[in-house]
Amino acid sequence: MLYAGLLTAVIILSGCEMNWNTLLTSGEQQATQAVKVEMDKLNQALLTATSQGDKAAIERLLAEGADIDATDSRGRTSAMIAVHSAQLDIFNLLVERGANINIRDNNLDNPLLFASAAGQLAFVKASIAAGADTTITNRFGGTALIPAADRGHVEIVKELLTTSDVNIDHVNRLGWTALLEAVILGDGGKKHQEIVKLLIEHKANVNLADHDGVTPLGHAKRHGYKEMIEMLTQAGGK
Repeated sequence: MLYAGLLTAVIILSGCEMNWNTLLTSGEQQATQAVKVEMDKLNQALLTATSQGDKAAIERLLAEGADIDATDSRGRTSAMIAVHSAQLDIFNLLVERGANINIRDNNLDNPLLFASAAGQLAFVKASIAAGADTTITNRFGGTALIPAADRGHVEIVKELLTTSDVNIDHVNRLGWTALLEAVILGDGGKKHQEIVKLLIEHKANVNLADHDGVTPLGHAKRHGYKEMIEMLTQAGGK
């Protein structure tokens, strides 16, 4: 009888312990959820403050624990929003506070990639100065140099070639380098001529062909771009 009573007591106590642990777990879950809700509010407020250019609010929210690299529904961090809204001072502030400028959004753009394609030289300079990773690629598999070259952004091409470690001969998923895109997607005008000149001066491989085996010179001839044909021929193009 004594043994049976002790066994019953152990079972009852064990049951109480299990219920107590369950209550603790439930309480912890509620506390965790409450913290998450508050963090989400802080992060959303930070993203809003960034879009509005409210420096004081940004500083306050970061001090309160907002995640500087939190993203919006488009996958944009505050740093990326600053680039989209052309707020260089806000971008620099976020960089100073430790923002990760290499994070890509849902469109596979980050500050350096977007700014290079959009012709935003100041943001390109700021991103390079902040140590942006030039090996990160966009949705076409290209580095920042490639869209800058095909869109005729001479100063950005020059900045990337002279102040960063970008790979001048990187090949994107289309099979094109910056030099190929400058010829294929360019208009053959002064800006694209200058870009071809810059790429040649910085030792781009003038004979690196596309997936079809066509070289930059071959494409220049197809388009009838006389100035480019001359430059590429003098550089050893075939």
